[in-house]
Amino acid sequence: SSHFGSSNSGSSPRRIPRTRSARERAPYRNSKMQAPMEHRWSPYADNGGTCLGVAGNDFCVLAADTRLSTGYSILTRDCSKVTQLTDKCVIASCGMKSDAITLHKHMKARIVMYEHKHRRQPSVCAIAQMLSTMLYGKRFFPYYTFNVLCGVDDEGVGAVYHYDAIGSFERAPYTTSGSGSALVLSVLDCQLQKGNQPNAAKTAPNKAEVVELCKDVLSSVGERDIYTGDWGEIFIIDAGGVTTTRFELRQD
Repeated sequence: SSHFGSSNSGSSPRRIPRTRSARERAPYRNSKMQAPMEHRWSPYADNGGTCLGVAGNDFCVLAADTRLSTGYSILTRDCSKVTQLTDKCVIASCGMKSDAITLHKHMKARIVMYEHKHRRQPSVCAIAQMLSTMLYGKRFFPYYTFNVLCGVDDEGVGAVYHYDAIGSFERAPYTTSGSGSALVLSVLDCQLQKGNQPNAAKTAPNKAEVVELCKDVLSSVGERDIYTGDWGEIFIIDAGGVTTTRFELRQD
């Protein structure tokens, strides 16, 4: 008769294999090996930079820097945040550069469709509403862009529009967006609104004064914000179209 665990041929009993111990299965438990580390991934990134817009009686000025960075690394020092949409309208977008490129491309395509249908360029007010609709249409997976739209309306008056990421917008006499926006707005409030300055003259600045103010503001922000610097671009929009100038900011 065969014994338990032995073969039918009558040979010596066969050892039943036992499972490996926990120490054999996981030899790293008592070793010096580093524990697993979790890495989170986000579809969004903030590439920094600052832009601002100021509206005048018959003109509009848009200023922005050209630094593109991520964290403490500068990816490039000459990357414009501004796109000219029509002869009297420009847009600047801070936030994520890839989303800004995509948004500007889609806006220009929609404007071309408008021109083919109506045989004229859309007004700044029409573009402002279109941008709000496009951003709101992506509200469940938004463009990570914070936009400033500037131009001259059909009455020849300067127009500045400020947006959040999902299309809420308002027309304002001046506005700012980006990593240095908190530093910009306090200076613009002081110099343009002149709040709490009872003895200050409330005259509207002319075009040259606004341009110099924008240069001073961006230069001062570049001293405090590491994501703003390298070059500043000034876009002046009036009845004659759009003119552009550049000036240096700090390089470090």
